[in-house]
Amino acid sequence: MFLAVALSIAALGFICWLLFNLAVYALPFFAGVSVGLLAYESGAGAIGAMIVGLVLGVVTLVFGQLLFASIRSPTIRSTVALAYAAPAAFAGYHAVHGLSAIGNVEEAWSRTFSVLGAIVIAGVAWSRMSVLRPGGHTGTSEPRQHTVAG
Repeated sequence: MFLAVALSIAALGFICWLLFNLAVYALPFFAGVSVGLLAYESGAGAIGAMIVGLVLGVVTLVFGQLLFASIRSPTIRSTVALAYAAPAAFAGYHAVHGLSAIGNVEEAWSRTFSVLGAIVIAGVAWSRMSVLRPGGHTGTSEPRQHTVAG
């Protein structure tokens, strides 16, 4: 019995860790799946649709990160970060809601946990997008001054 409880806690912890690590990729995943389904319905076949979806997902991720890193305007940077954080919040809400349903939590608490989970996961996605700074490097936007101690 103890082993089952310990393994359940470890599995839920792994799922939460995986959810946090995949938070930024909600928008590229959604774009890739949508275009992949469109390609499949237009006759591209299963393999062609997967290739098209994968390519568009990668392009969406790379384009968003490059756009975020190269634009200096805070308004545009916030809009790009919001475009990545909003789908992550949506996915986080439903993931936490599903996880709380496993534990037979009351509906009010389940909704509360789900909203908190959506906020946290959107914050993770926002912070991961904001790691890239204007100028192409991380950290401050000003170059470092190296001095030699004599």
